[in-house]
Amino acid sequence: MTNTGLILKAFRDIAASKSLEPDEVNELIRDAIHAGLARIYGINVDTEITIDDMSGDIEMLVLKRVVETVQDPSAEVSVEEARWDDPTYEVGDVMEIPVEFSEFGRNAVMAAKQRIVQLVREGERQRIREEYSDRVGELLSGEVQQIERGKLVLMLNRSRDAEAIIPWKEQNPRERFRQGESIRAVLKRVEETPKGPRLVFSRADPLFVAALFRLEVPEIYQGIVEIKELTREVGGRTKIAVHSRDDSIDPVGACVGLKGSRVQAVVSELGGERIDIVPWHPDPEIFARRALAPARVAKVISDPRRQVITAIVDEDQLSLAIGRNGQNVRLASQLIGWQIDLYGSREWLERGSDMSVFVEDEEDSYETADFPLTELSLDRATLGALGAAGYRSFLDIIDLDRGDFLAVEGITEEAVDQLLELIDDLTVVDSDAARGGDAPLGAKGGPG
Repeated sequence: MTNTGLILKAFRDIAASKSLEPDEVNELIRDAIHAGLARIYGINVDTEITIDDMSGDIEMLVLKRVVETVQDPSAEVSVEEARWDDPTYEVGDVMEIPVEFSEFGRNAVMAAKQRIVQLVREGERQRIREEYSDRVGELLSGEVQQIERGKLVLMLNRSRDAEAIIPWKEQNPRERFRQGESIRAVLKRVEETPKGPRLVFSRADPLFVAALFRLEVPEIYQGIVEIKELTREVGGRTKIAVHSRDDSIDPVGACVGLKGSRVQAVVSELGGERIDIVPWHPDPEIFARRALAPARVAKVISDPRRQVITAIVDEDQLSLAIGRNGQNVRLASQLIGWQIDLYGSREWLERGSDMSVFVEDEEDSYETADFPLTELSLDRATLGALGAAGYRSFLDIIDLDRGDFLAVEGITEEAVDQLLELIDDLTVVDSDAARGGDAPLGAKGGPG
């Protein structure tokens, strides 16, 4: 193989290592050789480079315009000098000067190599931009490559050279990952940095929950069921409102899946985060009732001008409607996009308001359902301990956590595990709720 063939092979090895097409490789080599010739002849040099794929030979020509007086030696040659080579040259002609590869010195070769590396890197960056700029919101997988001051650096399965990170604020504080572990996250944005595009992923954004539902629920992926609203407090609770474009398909049931299989797959990926699935409704009052589930709402009054919903609940529903540290009413307000002012019945009456608001409308019937704890598969000792503490129905315990149960005298660790498992099994909306049946939104209803 000739010297040019060896150098050509070396250039091709650099470019082909990035899985480029042969035409792309040749174009990169021409650009690189041009950069090398510019190092010899000057920045404005005009070249014509031909590559013989069969022999590996490279023909290089430097093109110079014939002029009376040379002002740019890199692009021009005097008519007097041109006629030394051929007396027929006239001003305005283009002189072709062959360049032997022996003239292509070490500095020019290095310039060509650097140019190839630069062009390959720029090509990679552009491909990453083109591939991922339209994929924001998609769920992608990879591996934790390293952990830097809380930031997870990822190596994506599809683009292993792409710079991909999950910043600390985009992580679930309840999760811990180690180097080498597989990970899934949603692409939140593509940032431009001096080193090129950076892919920023998230496991804390509501987009992550939406992407998981698209993966687990074919009806969402196909566009039949639509996620209308979604709000989340990472590591705690998510509320999601869904709507079906097909009246024959129950949107909530589609998201829950057979025996809760679909929603449980999402919950598992989220590390046990609670999920309330409610059917979306265009009427803010109806939507507010559903959003406040699993609490029973006695009455709602809307103020469209101020976009405020006043919700009144019975005293035994007040703590459930508020949720731990105000989480339930806060997420419900975010879900509907209106402020929710919540009142217990006692406070509402003390304000001098009318008692008649506690007469439920027909459309509210699907919101209310409860059942005694005796219907659950609990032993007598556990039922007795809960009863002594004032807990007699499912909605009495639905928002309690492990610490609350352990504080009840007579409750064992084994009983607490059983109670938490029962609550997890029963606190997902089912299709009856979506159609206006007896089960409360946010709960499946009785165990039977």
